[in-house]
Amino acid sequence: MSEKTKIHLEYMINSSPRILYPFLVEPNELAQWFADDVNYHDGIYEFIWDNESRRARIVSVRDNKYVKFKWLDDEPNYFEMEIMQDELTNDVSLSIVDFVKDEDLDESKKIWDNSISYLQSVIGA
Repeated sequence: MSEKTKIHLEYMINSSPRILYPFLVEPNELAQWFADDVNYHDGIYEFIWDNESRRARIVSVRDNKYVKFKWLDDEPNYFEMEIMQDELTNDVSLSIVDFVKDEDLDESKKIWDNSISYLQSVIGA
């Protein structure tokens, strides 16, 4: 397995954390923006893109705030999504941490950009 680089991305989201959070953890909501389809069984999420699947398990979660998925086939890599809300302005942003191969860095950022843009349209942000 080749080494991967940790990336951190942040996106402004015009939504409340309570509305946004289910789109980070619920299979049906994840399937609306993150993957072509998402199945859940016995604590395992199966994410499907272009007829290929990857499996992950939630290893850390905080309601309306944070979720961390660990890939079952790609130890020790994971991805996490954290909802952050500015105390003064109440602006909401979504922080993403992911691990990517160096040669896939630009493409991975574009995929996240497109996915988050689609998420914003799905939730009406």
